[in-house]
This record gives sequence, C-alpha cells and structure tokens, in this order.
Amino acid sequence: MGFLFLESLPGPKIFKCKCCKVDSASHDDIVSKDFQGRFGSAYLFKTVVNISLGPNEERRLLSGLHTVNDIYCSSCQQILGWRYEKAFEESQKYKERKYVLEKERMLKEGW
Repeated sequence: MGFLFLESLPGPKIFKCKCCKVDSASHDDIVSKDFQGRFGSAYLFKTVVNISLGPNEERRLLSGLHTVNDIYCSSCQQILGWRYEKAFEESQKYKERKYVLEKERMLKEGW
C-alpha cells in the first residue's frame, strides 16, 4: 500500500471531514447554502478535494431525476454527500459537475 496524498486548502474558512479532519472544501467555492441532504442541511460547491467517488446511479431527488455519485472522504471513507453528474431537467443543469456536502458530516475551521 502506498502513501495517501491529501490536499490542504488555503484560506481562513475551510470545511473538513468531521471524522478525520481532512480538508474537503473552501468557503469561497460555495455555490448555494440552500440544499437538503440525507441528514439535514447541505451546501452546493464548485469544487471539493480529498474525495473519492462512488458509481453513477440515477436518483430521484427533491428537484427531479439526476445521475449522481456518492462522495467519500479519501482518508476515512466516510460518506460526505454526492456529486451531480447529470441533470435531466433543463432548469437543473447548473448542478452538473458540482458537489453537495452535508453540514452534519463537516467541521468548520477558521470561522
């Protein structure tokens, strides 16, 4: 087994995995704070780091049918949220290739 390379994020406001405290996203990459996850409130991000993706699956969410991948922390494998691969409704296309991180699974650092 080799080394696990983890990316550290610059900036004062960082979201980290609640289980292992590895950087996951920057406050500057938030697209929306008005999302709902499996465990409550969630944020939509442009980019995230230190994750691995699960397989594509079609899921009917509050906003319609989407193809999504679950997101796992690359350090501890805790599920953090999901990535929108494809939106089937035109009004939801802005979500494609963006990431939802559940607040319940994240720690805030530098707030």
